[in-house]
Amino acid sequence: MQNLRLLFLFLTLTGLLFLLIGMAKPWLMLWWEVTQNRKKVLKVYGFLTLFFYLAYLALSLILPQQYQ
Repeated sequence: MQNLRLLFLFLTLTGLLFLLIGMAKPWLMLWWEVTQNRKKVLKVYGFLTLFFYLAYLALSLILPQQYQ
């Protein structure tokens, strides 16, 4: 379970990195879209970052303190 929590932390940090890259160069992170803009980057990678962070927090609450 600790490994799953660490995976969600890694995915959160990766999503945050992609979000920052996408704010600078949207076409780099949304190459498959017809229109690439910062608003879409914020929607896609912002949602993923928030989702993975909330999953990380949920696992932190579920795990007993002795296993952390």
